[in-house]
Amino acid sequence: MEKLAFIDVETTGGKANGDRITEVAVRIFDSGCETASWQSLVNPGMLIPPFIQRLTGISDDMVTDAPVFEEVAEHLDKLTKGCVFVAHNARFDYAFFKAEYRRLGRGYSRRTLCTVKLAKRLYPQFKRHSMDALISRHAIETLTRHRAMADVDAMVAFYRIAEQEHGERFHAVVRELLGKPALPASISQEMIDALPESAGVYRFYGEQRSLLYVGKSVNIRQRVCSHFSSDYRAEKEMTLTRSVRDIEWDVTTGELGALLLEIEQIKTLHPVYNQRSRASAELFTFHLLENQEGYLQCFCDPVTDVADLKGAFGLYRSRSAASKALVKLGQQNDVCPKLLGVEKTDNACFGVQTGQCGGACVGKEDRERYNLRMQIAFHALRIPEWPYDGMIAIVEKSSSQSMKGNAEAEGAADTTVFLVDCWCVLGKASCSEDLHDLCRQLPLIPVFDLDNYLILKRFFSKPLRHYKLLPFESLLRETVF
Repeated sequence: MEKLAFIDVETTGGKANGDRITEVAVRIFDSGCETASWQSLVNPGMLIPPFIQRLTGISDDMVTDAPVFEEVAEHLDKLTKGCVFVAHNARFDYAFFKAEYRRLGRGYSRRTLCTVKLAKRLYPQFKRHSMDALISRHAIETLTRHRAMADVDAMVAFYRIAEQEHGERFHAVVRELLGKPALPASISQEMIDALPESAGVYRFYGEQRSLLYVGKSVNIRQRVCSHFSSDYRAEKEMTLTRSVRDIEWDVTTGELGALLLEIEQIKTLHPVYNQRSRASAELFTFHLLENQEGYLQCFCDPVTDVADLKGAFGLYRSRSAASKALVKLGQQNDVCPKLLGVEKTDNACFGVQTGQCGGACVGKEDRERYNLRMQIAFHALRIPEWPYDGMIAIVEKSSSQSMKGNAEAEGAADTTVFLVDCWCVLGKASCSEDLHDLCRQLPLIPVFDLDNYLILKRFFSKPLRHYKLLPFESLLRETVF
């Protein structure tokens, strides 16, 4: 049975990043029995707005001699260590806890259980699930509202009532809300709890530190837990999770950094279970050029640098993969296999003899009509031109979705700058000094990477929240860090 910490906070307002805690109350339950109880007013270091004073009954005078959060932080950390953080609208209370610890330069990370979500799942016939609604609906006795311990008492009462009324269904819903993973014997819950709720890359290691898998997420802990919470429809996934002996991670500023770092680590570290993004020795693309008769003919060319992408169609990791794509394209679009380059002959293609080709290869088909059909066939494969006038900087800022989850995550950069040109990532920097060094060492010819190109193509196709794009010429004049 989980160890639970029922927690409520009163605050100076509703924004964790700007407002502060004025009161905390905690009741600890282990195996269903209460083992500890603690409450305290907290000096927020700021004035409490009048309407908040009226709502909670906590005045500026009441908190003047109360401890500041720093004085109670260590006790709260130890008191709730190993517990599930239970709160009504847990996102609110948990966000304030994390913000207070972040201001102290340390992390606070617990699994959370929201009793609002619990009430919604167990009592879907009711529309309202606020604390006042639960108190009224379940006839919960309470001395006052909007004081921390009174709200904790009401929350505990609801939890017990719901458990009595729903039995095993209650416990099943709690397990589901917690997303409790079925961990291998070698992976402890403490190891899972230490994972940050931040964007970044994680690595699974097996026996003798063999690297099994590299993955990425905007929430590392949530994604790792999903591996162990899977119903294992795939045998490969089951084998992987049973083999994990250790987990490591690198926190990034945001999603773009996680995507690029994942690809980099897969290519350089060669994890056993990652196959899709191994480095390619060669890349191939198609170009359409008119032959002597004016018909468009396809040529399969290797990609040696970014200049080869101009007017190109499609990117393939091998010549055989490119040939297969051409065969399929020809079958779907009724174009000549000889002009596609999949049939080598000095005469008419075999399709002319069987009536399956209109004879463009021997000048029998209308040239303009055939060329239009070729352009239509290749249109979806066209590699888009670089949409900017030269090099740009992508400024990635940490978002609320990548809030830091623990002390390790606190070391992650709040801002990362990626220099990008012609679909090539030239480098990244997380401070002004690194950015100046990067700008002095830019490569003369960008190195094209297919995986980075695909990441950037998807990146630019969606709204760029938490990102800022700057022309390279103005980058060093801007204050980005």
